[in-house]
Amino acid sequence: MRGALLVAGTSSDAGKSVLVAGLCRWLVRRGVRVAPFKAQNMSNNSVVTPEGGEIGRAQAMQAAASGLEPSVRFNPVLLKPGADNSSQVVVLGHPVGQVDALSYRERREELREVVLSTLAELRAEHDVVVCEGAGSPAEINLRAGDIANLGLARGAGLPVLVVGDIDRGGVLAHLFGTLAILDPADQAVVSAFAVNKFRGDPGLLAPGLTRLTELTGRPVLGVLPWHPDLWLEAEDSLSYTADGVVGRPAPPVGEQWLRVAVVRLPRISNATDIEALACEPGVAVRFVTEPSRLADADLVVLPGTKSTVADLGWLRERGLADAIAGHVRAGRPLVGLCGGYQMLGATITDEVESGAGEVPGLGLLDLAVTFAWSKTLTRPTGTALGEVVSGYEIHHGQITRRGDLAPLIDVAGVPEGALAGPIAATHWHGLLDNDAFRRRLLRWAAERADRAGFRPAPDTRVSAVREAQLDLLADLVDEHLDTDAVARLVEAGAPAGLPVLSVQRQVQ
Repeated sequence: MRGALLVAGTSSDAGKSVLVAGLCRWLVRRGVRVAPFKAQNMSNNSVVTPEGGEIGRAQAMQAAASGLEPSVRFNPVLLKPGADNSSQVVVLGHPVGQVDALSYRERREELREVVLSTLAELRAEHDVVVCEGAGSPAEINLRAGDIANLGLARGAGLPVLVVGDIDRGGVLAHLFGTLAILDPADQAVVSAFAVNKFRGDPGLLAPGLTRLTELTGRPVLGVLPWHPDLWLEAEDSLSYTADGVVGRPAPPVGEQWLRVAVVRLPRISNATDIEALACEPGVAVRFVTEPSRLADADLVVLPGTKSTVADLGWLRERGLADAIAGHVRAGRPLVGLCGGYQMLGATITDEVESGAGEVPGLGLLDLAVTFAWSKTLTRPTGTALGEVVSGYEIHHGQITRRGDLAPLIDVAGVPEGALAGPIAATHWHGLLDNDAFRRRLLRWAAERADRAGFRPAPDTRVSAVREAQLDLLADLVDEHLDTDAVARLVEAGAPAGLPVLSVQRQVQ
C-alpha cells in the first residue's frame, strides 16, 4: 500500500488525533511503513524530539503508534498561544517569533513551502502518511492561505476523511454542513465521513447515515464507539475541564485514596504531565480553579504554563495563591512543574513572554528566575529520589539565583529543581512517566499528607498503559471502520466525479 490521507474534523476535539493514531497503529499491524503528519498545530502540549526540536504532543503519540521516534517533520508548524491574541511560532522544532492572527497571514506562504516539502520528504520515505487537519475545514474565513486542511489536501493531492463527534449532538448536520459550505474545488477532495464517540445501538443511527450518503454522495466509512478506557494524551489543553476526575482510577491498593488537585491555569501547557499520576490505582486526580478545592487535597500540582507571569497574576486574583501558600505552610505536599516551579520562587524577571520586568513570585522557594530570549529544548537524564530518570525541558525561564536548596534531580553533578520540605519542583516535563520515581514521589506525598493508608501500586507502567490505548484504537479501527475502503482512498485518492452540493441563500 502506498499513498496518503488527510483526516479532518467537523470541529476541534472531534477525534482527529485519536483516529490518526488508530489508523497508524492499524497500518503498522499490516506491515506498512507509516508516518503521521500535522502541518500546523495550535497547542501548548508539546514534547522535545531527539533532534532537539519541539512538536505537538499528539504527534509524538501518533509517532509511537507508528513505531517511530518523534520528529520535527511530523509537525513542522506549531503555534503556542501565550495570550488570547498572540502565539509563539515554532517551525521545524524551533521558535521563530511571535505573531497575532493578522501578522500570521503574512507568513503563511513561506510556511506553505515548509509544509509541502516536509510532507513530500515523508511520503518518499514511507509507504503511507496519515495527515491530521487542524480545527475544521469549514472555517471558510480562514480558507485563504490555509496550510493545514483543504489547502494542504489540494496542494498535496490528498483525499479527505471527515470525522464528527456524535457525543456533542448534531453530527449529521455537522458533516453535511462541513461539505456544503465549501467551494466546489474543495468539495472535490472530501471523499468520505466517519462518526466518533457513538453510544448505543448503531442500528438507530443507520437511517441517518444512509440519508447523509444519499444527500452528499459520500460514504460513511464507520461509526467508532465511545470507549471509557480512552483518555490519555489529550490534543489540546481545552480538553481539561475543572472538577472532573482525570482518567479511570482503579481502587486503591491500600486502605486510602490519595487526592490530587491540579491547578487548571488559563494558559496551562503540557497538562499531560499529570496523566501518569492518573494511571495509578487509588490516585484521584482533578483539575481545579477554586481555592476551596484545595482544602481537602492531599497533593497539589502547579503545572506548566505558556505565560508564567500572567497565570501567576490569575492565581492571585482567584485567591489560589493564598490557598497554595496555606497548603504548603500546613506541611502538605506540592509539586511544581516548569512554569509552576518558576512561580514558587522569590522573583521572576520577564522581558520575553509578558514584558512585565521583575514581579514577585509566590515566595515559597529561595530562587530567582529570569527569562532568556533563547528557549531551552533538551532531553536530559539524571537521578531523582534515588532513581534514574529522564524527561524533557521546554522553557525560557532560567534559574539565576538559588539559595541553599537541595535539588530534586542530579544531572551529572548539576542540581535541577528543588526538594524543600513539602515542595518538590522541577523544570522537567515527563518526569512523572518514570515509574520507579513516581512510586517514590507518591510515597513521599502520602507521608507528607498523613495518608498512611495509601500505598502505590508496585507494577503500574505508564508506557504499557499508553501502548494498550494505542492497541485499543487500532482494534476499534479494525472492527468499526471499513478498512478496505480506507485503503482504497489512501492508494487511489479522492474519487472522480463526486457530487457538488449547492447552498443557496434566499432573501425575502
